[in-house]
Amino acid sequence: MKANKIGDSGLVYATEHGRMCRQCGKPAARCACRAVPQTVSTTQRAVVRVGRETKGRKGKGVTVISGVPLSGAAIDKLGSRLKRLCGSGGTVKDGVIEIQGDHRDRLIEELMKNGWTVKRSGG
Repeated sequence: MKANKIGDSGLVYATEHGRMCRQCGKPAARCACRAVPQTVSTTQRAVVRVGRETKGRKGKGVTVISGVPLSGAAIDKLGSRLKRLCGSGGTVKDGVIEIQGDHRDRLIEELMKNGWTVKRSGG
């Protein structure tokens, strides 16, 4: 079966452009699909969940923030700001922010200042 669209080709890297977007098929620097911010309507208030996980990390705990109503560069920027607030490392994977260590209380306060509904998940 032949791919009809550029985005359907599965190309993730090109020598002349570097990383490629899987959805639109353009170079990651000029990606059109991630540039459009996702907004949440007033009827659909997002619930941001803050929890702690140790699974797959050899017992080391990380604080996990999921359900943030942002995408692309906006969630990366929020992740960086929260990591600086906690003074620790972390990452953003698939729309989920992971921060090394147990910083749930501090992060819940900060996310509430942004006007989001925040719930503590897990134990």
